[in-house]
Amino acid sequence: MNVDSKWDEDVSSDRDYQRIADALRFVDANYLDQPALADIADQVGLSEFHFQRLFTRWVGISPKKFLKHLTLETAKRSLESSASILDAAYDAGLSGPGRLHDLFVTTDAVTPGEYKARGQGMTIRYGCHPSPFGDCMLLVTDRGICGLGFVDENETYEDALSYLATGWENAQLVEAQPETQIYVDRMFAPAEGRVSRSDTPLRVLLRGTEFQTRVWRALLTIPPGKLTTYEDIARRLGYTSNASRAVGRANATNMISYLVPCHRVIRKTGAIGGYRWGRERKLALIGWEATQAEQAA
Repeated sequence: MNVDSKWDEDVSSDRDYQRIADALRFVDANYLDQPALADIADQVGLSEFHFQRLFTRWVGISPKKFLKHLTLETAKRSLESSASILDAAYDAGLSGPGRLHDLFVTTDAVTPGEYKARGQGMTIRYGCHPSPFGDCMLLVTDRGICGLGFVDENETYEDALSYLATGWENAQLVEAQPETQIYVDRMFAPAEGRVSRSDTPLRVLLRGTEFQTRVWRALLTIPPGKLTTYEDIARRLGYTSNASRAVGRANATNMISYLVPCHRVIRKTGAIGGYRWGRERKLALIGWEATQAEQAA
């Protein structure tokens, strides 16, 4: 698979992200010991000076300021402060487009017949591109984005494509790097470089059961920098908290990461929990968005 290696110099390279991920993995595993900056830098093979510069280039603030967003206490406070905001966001979001930063996201769901056809008669264009969170694989149909995932360091691009194409086995897959690059540029561009909100929204095509698509649409109402719980999503959908496990399973089957932000759902204890594309990547996403929200306030 031909992979486009070009990326804006202001956005971290995949190598930069892998070092950030290694650092977050080390901090996560040694949280109780509260490792010093020098210890974290040593873990990723950099001097303290170079690690701080790398980290600041990636997210815009120092590692110390970034990591404060990932403590259990901060997560609990975020859950508490998000409650009233989410009430309004949910009510507004389900009646119109969901917003991700300065982007609008609209959804379309496949019909039961299309669900069973598994992409029969469809063409899916795909490409793999650098992002602030490592290489990402993007799948697009004429009706919108149908797959977006990150490439783990232990898997190939073909593995990532195969996983995201699950459920679309009868579709024709066509590599289309230039076309998918346009979507990636919109999704991950710095805020000042994003297109106007009045421009055509990003469309996503959801393939799932009725319950799954309701959960995924609810996820779109969670503002960047805010967190919620599986129980709260169940409540907002009109179910009891007993449905939280079903919400968790729907979260786990979300094939459009980042845009449909399942990473913003955590446990009611404040624990971050797992993520299909790696726990350290979930930490990176949550910390990144919290930082951006704080800087914009």
